[in-house]
Amino acid sequence: MKVAVIGGGSSYTPELINGFLARLDTFPLTELWLMDILPERLEIVGKFAQRMVKAAGSPFEVHLTTDQREAVRGASYVTTQLRVGWMAARREDEYLGHRHGLIGQETTGVGGMAKALRTIPVVLKIASDMRDLAPGALLVNFTNPAGLVTEALSRYAADVPSVGVCNVPITTKMNILKRLAEQGIHAAPEQAELNTLGLNHLTWHRGFKIEGEEMWGQVMQGFVADIKSGKNHEWDLGTIESLNMMPNYYLSYFYYTDRKIAEQTYPPSRADKVMEIEEKLFAQYAEPDRSTPPEGLMQRGGAYYSTVATQLLNAHYNDLNETHVVNVPHRGAIPGWPADWVLEIPSKIGRSGITPIPAEPLPLACFGLLAQIKAYELLTVEAAVHGDRKAAYQALLTHPLGPSADKVGVVLDDLLTTHKKYLPQFWS
Repeated sequence: MKVAVIGGGSSYTPELINGFLARLDTFPLTELWLMDILPERLEIVGKFAQRMVKAAGSPFEVHLTTDQREAVRGASYVTTQLRVGWMAARREDEYLGHRHGLIGQETTGVGGMAKALRTIPVVLKIASDMRDLAPGALLVNFTNPAGLVTEALSRYAADVPSVGVCNVPITTKMNILKRLAEQGIHAAPEQAELNTLGLNHLTWHRGFKIEGEEMWGQVMQGFVADIKSGKNHEWDLGTIESLNMMPNYYLSYFYYTDRKIAEQTYPPSRADKVMEIEEKLFAQYAEPDRSTPPEGLMQRGGAYYSTVATQLLNAHYNDLNETHVVNVPHRGAIPGWPADWVLEIPSKIGRSGITPIPAEPLPLACFGLLAQIKAYELLTVEAAVHGDRKAAYQALLTHPLGPSADKVGVVLDDLLTTHKKYLPQFWS
């Protein structure tokens, strides 16, 4: 079995290698192809990955290539973990928002839009190569903004099976289990299921079952207690008690915009910090005797990435019908919502595909924001695919974290000029 990783020169790759090594008994991988357009990064990360696999007894081969079609050819699974423009582009996204008095963040607001415009055409080209060279293979997209990219795939590459994945749901699940353990309630991760709904980085968690028993009362009791005691400063008590839900932490950008903007004391931005972390990581990856990931990898972010990635592929390959929180068109699972919307929703993963689990809609207090962001996403997809400046203008106009209407043109021009190298569709 062949798996291709597009963006194989990423600092995340060693964690992914560990995930595959941990599942050899159930996921019989024979070829792992790491593809990247930067030969120097691929050389460092790829050679390190090969040493990791060799130290484990060489259970599968690790191939390195800069040829995307060679990587995809004959693959059973293709995963994407790429960043168009690399970390320098993320830095530009963050400072783009900052200089206009807006949220500067890589997946949310104007920065997230810039990243989507750069990324969508690249991922659609991967889907096109899969259509030619790996028909029927599953495309597992980890590239942010994961939900928005998956929305583009569902509309412009619907014949290529795809799913978007994020580590926020599993991180939330693990944190809840830790908090419950402090209350004397202990359970293994495989015994627990998180009830969550929304869009990627815009979800509300509203239930948590352990072996079928609802534990949401205990979860919210601990969450509220942390707010009252001052242990949790992110949320205000009134909002949480009113919703009786736990918001995805990205919702703080929407609920407390002024505060989050005030916290943007650049430099350094998060990208600046990650660039420093990655410089050290790559130096460690290059050590010729190293065959285990350094401890500093956890500072990079993306906790449980390898767990999410390999669990999903394993569940699909072995037809386990496991529940995973993923980004897919919900196909009517949520009554009254457009069936073609890509949502982040608990779904059954098996060989026959990915089936969203029917659930109750979110309350109006949440749906209003979700619908506004979905409108922004749909406009951004059209802008990215067609180089449509009018659609891009309207996407910024629609986004609640965007500029005021009279500043939209200025911000859009800045965005397109800043990333001109990666946005040829707008400049042809």
